[in-house]
Parts: sequence; structure tokens; C-alpha cells
Amino acid sequence: MSEPAPGREPDPPGEWRRLAVLAVASGGFGLLAWLAERGGVAGSPWSVACLAVACVAGGWDAAGEGWAALRARRVDVHLLMLIVAGGAWLVGAPQEGALLLFLFSTAGAIEHFAMDRTRGAIDALLDRAPKQARRLDADGREAAVPVASLLPGDLVVVLPGELVPADGTVLSGESAVDESTLTGEAVLAPKRPGGAVSGGTLNAWGRLVVTVTRAEQDSALQRIVRLIREAQESKAPAQRAIDRWGDAYAIFTLSAAALFYFVLRFTSPAEAAGQAAPLYRAMTLLVVLSPCALVLSVPSAVLAAIAAGARQGVLFRGGAAVERLADVDCVCFDKSGTLTAGEPTVAALEVFPAGADWRRALSALLSLEAATTHPFADAIVRACRAAGADLLETKGVANAPGQGVAGAVAGVRWSVGTREFVGGGPLPPAAVEAGAIVSEVWASDGAVTVRATLVDRIRDESRATLAALHARGIRTLMLTGDREEAAAVAARQVGVQAYAAALTPDAKMGAIRRLSAEGHVVAMVGDGVNDAPGLAAADVAVGMGGRGSDAALESSDLVLTDDRLGRLIDAIELSRSARRAIRFNVLVSIGAALGMAAYVIFRGAPLTVGVTVHEGSTVLVCLNGLRLLARRRRS
Repeated sequence: MSEPAPGREPDPPGEWRRLAVLAVASGGFGLLAWLAERGGVAGSPWSVACLAVACVAGGWDAAGEGWAALRARRVDVHLLMLIVAGGAWLVGAPQEGALLLFLFSTAGAIEHFAMDRTRGAIDALLDRAPKQARRLDADGREAAVPVASLLPGDLVVVLPGELVPADGTVLSGESAVDESTLTGEAVLAPKRPGGAVSGGTLNAWGRLVVTVTRAEQDSALQRIVRLIREAQESKAPAQRAIDRWGDAYAIFTLSAAALFYFVLRFTSPAEAAGQAAPLYRAMTLLVVLSPCALVLSVPSAVLAAIAAGARQGVLFRGGAAVERLADVDCVCFDKSGTLTAGEPTVAALEVFPAGADWRRALSALLSLEAATTHPFADAIVRACRAAGADLLETKGVANAPGQGVAGAVAGVRWSVGTREFVGGGPLPPAAVEAGAIVSEVWASDGAVTVRATLVDRIRDESRATLAALHARGIRTLMLTGDREEAAAVAARQVGVQAYAAALTPDAKMGAIRRLSAEGHVVAMVGDGVNDAPGLAAADVAVGMGGRGSDAALESSDLVLTDDRLGRLIDAIELSRSARRAIRFNVLVSIGAALGMAAYVIFRGAPLTVGVTVHEGSTVLVCLNGLRLLARRRRS
């Protein structure tokens, strides 16, 4: 109804208030005219003046929108409403013209209010962005500086009750932080030295000294806001279809009303007047066929779903993701960092043969792993440092996605990665706890071999999430580059229905494409660089937003901001609710238009009734979309 014409900026926030004032003015003057008529002065200059002011107030916004559409060589619903209001005056029914514009402007104010509510839920994120920070200088003195001036490596102090100014790591102090702005979770997260904090979150009770790790524009909060802004601009497929035919439908509506007028003009009795007059009935048909409700049926639900998701830690990166997720019948998961906690610990570091220089071998492993972003790299680097290894200069580093990395360390060529990649031979298994999810990273220079044995654990909510997917008839599959033994243990513990192991990124992508070719609508959930090809191949790509790589997030249609896998169920339920709302809205808008059109054509109806049904359906689809904002996530 109020879609801006091409090239026009969207309406500013709070626009609904101005429209509400115009609607109230229109209704007030219309009421004065009605009172004058009841007082026996119908048709008096006073009554006519009140009706004229009511029409001007009610049609003021429509005139601006209609003129903008004409300049863009378009015919929109605002222009149709103005034509009908003008026609009502021509046939001697100015009261009904005033009523039309009053209801039209009222519906417009309600529509803008609904859209403002959805945008307000998102703008609240920006309102939480801090503007000032307490930066510590080299002498330990505090100075108030703009957050935009903070750089990685700066030290900042965060006092109780203050917002964390930037993403960082706690250097000293203990506290708890309210991260609901980013995660939608109202539970305080404990923070100790070494813990990560995000800009825009609220420090509850302790004094923290934080080392800044990201500049303001790269913070988690700003990244989330950018993703949502992109989502607001991205239209759902159903909305694109409506937009594609919008102008054609408006012309059809005008043509149908004109044709109906001429048919009545030459078939009705010459003395037909009032509600039986051809022009009057043609204008009524024009009103009931106008596509106000249809134009709003999709965006009202989609924007509300995006906003509701943002408050729950779920970021839909566009209307297409909202619509498509509802159809997913197969979900593929990466293992490390998705189904597992993604925080592996090194259970054993072994160097073979027994007499080899272990310090040299571990230093080579440390140096090459420090140059990668693999989920295991941090744990291996920490373990090698704890064992006394040194960080050495590396040259000619080359990465083989899904397999490993190779490079020269102290003049010797080393390979780090899978056993097959480094050419390692069979070795006895490391002593680890029975039932542990074990992964191995190997390193070799051709003579000396290092094996790092890592142990990970299943996320606490993984099994419950997969069970919830199965209860909804959704198939689950784990795709991992890890070895068969580790994949089998993880699949058994988490309850996934099927799995495939030792996959390269290209093989993951191929597996997803085969599922799509079989007719499945596939979602892929991942967090790493190696998952990016699979995410790109899926119908719906779901990225883990907490520790997810930039490559994974850029490939994602949907982001779980706090890495809570259970949010996937919330997202699916929200998507399905949005789809039901869209279907209801489309059914109501088309049903009201066609039903009233048939009644007007074959039986005739007062313009007042046509206007009431038309505007009523418009308000109904707005409120039905707005209803999604009140939806709460699962406990």
C-alpha cells in the first residue's frame, strides 16, 4: 500500500504518527460534516467545507505517493483511491468519498505503525551501541574516548552497569555480562580473565579490564546490524512476484472498472441514479479490486519474522530465507564446532621415532598450525607451547582445504593435516578415554612424524535439537572431514540419522547437491571456511555466528548469533509461522477482493461497504503480520 516508488527513499521512522494525525483530522472533519447533516444543514457551505477538509487531510499522503508514482510512469493504489474519491464528489456522494479517504489514511497509519514496530526491534540493537569508552594509557590512567577511536590492542575499563564498548578479551577482573542484545538470552554469562566479551553487551556487577580485539566497525554487534539491514532490503520470492505484476494489476483494475462502467452505461435504465448509477458502481468495483491488502500480505509477515528472529538470536538474511526454511526436509551438519562444542583439547602429543628431536618436531607443528584458522589449531598451538616448542619462521605455506597445510620451517619442508595428506604410516592408538570423540592431526617431514590426538565433546543441546528435527519429519545427516572412527562415535552419541566421513569441502558440496537432485530441500549448518562450499550449495545455509568464520557467514542465509544449535528449531518454527501468515494474508486479500467484486457486479453494493471491506482486509493483514513479533522462542 505504501511501497515507495522506484528511486524514492523509504519513509522515515515515526512516519505513522504524521499519518495518524492526518487520519484523525480527516475523521474529525468528516464527523463534523455528518453532525451538520443530522442537524438539517446538509449541503450547506459549512458541511461542504468540512467534507472538503476531511478529503484533503485523508488524501494528503495519497496525493504525494500517487504523484511520485505518476512521475515514475506507474499506476499505484494511491492514485486509484484518489480517482474514486473524486468520482464520489462527481456523482453527489462526497460523504462516501471522505469516508474512503479517512479509512484509507487510517489503514496507512496502521500499516506504517506495524512496519515501524518491526524496524524498531532491529533499531534497538543500534541503541545499545556504546558511544564512549574508558581507555587506559601506558601509565594506567583512564581517559574517555569515542568508541570509534578504539583499535585492537587497546585496554579499556568497563565498570558495573556500563556497556562493553568493543569486542575483546577480559584481561583482569570478574563479572557477569547480559548478552541478550546479541543472543536473545536473558541469562547473565560469567566472565573471567581470558573470556571473550562483545561490544554492546551490559556488564552486570564487576570491574573488567578488556583488551580490544576488533575495531567498532568489525564488532559482532555491527556485523549483526549489517546482516539485518541487508535482510530488510532483500525481498521474499512471493513479494517479488507480487511486485512484478503490481503495475499490471493496477492497470487491470482501472480497465475492469472502466469496462464495467460502459457495460452499465449502455444496459442500465437511463434514469438509474444513486447507488444504481453506472459511475457509482464502477467506482465501488475499483475500490474492492484495489490491491492494498495483497501488496502488504507478504512484507508485513516477512519483516515481522526478521525482527522477531533478531530478538531471539536468529538472523534471517532476507525474505527468501524466511520462506525457504519452512520447506526444508533435510538438514546437513558439520561435526566440529557445530554438533560438537568446537573446543577440543589435546589428549596426547607424540613424536616418532622415539629418538627424534621432539622439540624441533613440535616447533614445526606449532609454526604451521599458527598460520591456519582450522578449529583444531588453537588447541594444538597451546599444547605445543606448553610442551616447550618455539614459534619459528615459515615460508612457502600452501593450504589444501580439508586436508592440511604445508610449508618450509627452518629450511625443512613439513606437512600438517590428515594422515593421508602427510603420508603417515600405521601407529598404535593413543590412550584416551573410552567413548571419546577423537580426532588426529599429523605432521611429518618425511623422516619424523608427530601425532596430536584431540578430544572433543558433543554440544549439550545437539541430541535434543536433532530429536526435535526428527519429530518434525526432517531428515538429518552429518558431513565431516574427520576420519571414520571419530565420525561414527559422534554420530552415535548425537543421534544423527546418517553420516559421511573423510569428506573434502568439494565432497560435502557434492553430497548436498545429490540430496537436492533427489528432490530434498536441504539446509546446511556449519561454522568453518571448509563449510563454505557446502553452505553455498544448500537451499538454506545456516551459519554459526559466534565463532563462525567470515567465509561461512557470508555464505549463510541464516545466522545463529550465539552458536546455540537449538535456535535452529526456533528459526524453523518462526519460518513456518511466517509462511502460514503469508498464506492467510494472501487468501484474505484475494478472497476479499474477488468476493466483493462479484457482489458488486451481480448485486451491487454501497461504496461504504466496499471501502470498509477493502480497508478492513488491509488492516487485518498488517495486524496478522505484526502478530509474529509477539511470538516467543521455545523455553
